[in-house]
Amino acid sequence: LDRATLESFCEKLGGEPSDLVRQDAHFAELGVDPGSLSSAEAVVDLLLEHPRIMQRPVCVLGDRAVIARPAELVLTLLD
Repeated sequence: LDRATLESFCEKLGGEPSDLVRQDAHFAELGVDPGSLSSAEAVVDLLLEHPRIMQRPVCVLGDRAVIARPAELVLTLLD
C-alpha cells in the first residue's frame, strides 16, 4: 500500500491512528514505543516500513472504514 492509501485509512477509521497497527510479537521485536504512534504520520511511516504489522482486513465504504476483526464488524459500514 502507498502513503495516500494508508493516510486515507487513518482518516476513515475515525479512531486512534494506532488502531491500524497490530501490536503482536513482531511489533514487540521491532522495539517500537507504542506511545510514539499517536499521529497518523507516525503510523503511516511505520506501516510503510513494516507492512506486516498492519491490522487487516480494512474494509472501506465511501468515507468510512473498519478493521474487520472479527469479520462481523464489516456490517457496521452498512448502518
